[in-house]
Amino acid sequence: MENTEKFTNNKQIITFLTEQFPACFIAGSESAKPLKIGVFQDLAARLENEPRVSKTQLRGALRQYTMSWRYLHCVKVGVKRVDLDGVEGEEVSQEHADHAQQSLKESKEKAFANKKKTDAKKAPARAAKKVSIPNRKKADTKKPAKKAEIDLSQFKEATHSELKVSQPVKVLLGKSPVSATVVEILKEEVQVQLDSGMVVKVKAKHLIV
Repeated sequence: MENTEKFTNNKQIITFLTEQFPACFIAGSESAKPLKIGVFQDLAARLENEPRVSKTQLRGALRQYTMSWRYLHCVKVGVKRVDLDGVEGEEVSQEHADHAQQSLKESKEKAFANKKKTDAKKAPARAAKKVSIPNRKKADTKKPAKKAEIDLSQFKEATHSELKVSQPVKVLLGKSPVSATVVEILKEEVQVQLDSGMVVKVKAKHLIV
């Protein structure tokens, strides 16, 4: 049983025409051929009993086919027109060739203008939203001033036997002496509490008073 469902758009009808009349209507990306003048009447007669397409639909599809850039490119002076069976006839006149090239130029200009307009509308959405970033002051790269070195000439090394509990002393840790207080005097070491609260055991020779 043949499919009698009506065509709903020009694309379907053009595909149908390329299948029914392949020597006249060229499908795909191949170069088109100029159509015989009056080809619509021939189509209407051939497809009179075709229930899937009306004459109005046929006229619209034919117009879309002949206004495509691929078709307009082929309408040039001296190129022979073809009928539904691909039989060559009269040549394209200068007038028709000029009209085709003018139509092609206008169609391309319109397409490019629309594309430019569309791209312009999309641009704001694609553009990254500008965010103002406050200027940060450059980090101070100057090295912190060195702490004034303590004059150790006024201190002397502690003697284990002379130390007393609660006596303020300085512990020689690293390059700078640290203030501390004697907490407990052991047999060979002295337990002191640093200003930071930490309690450590040291030899008397590491203390100055």
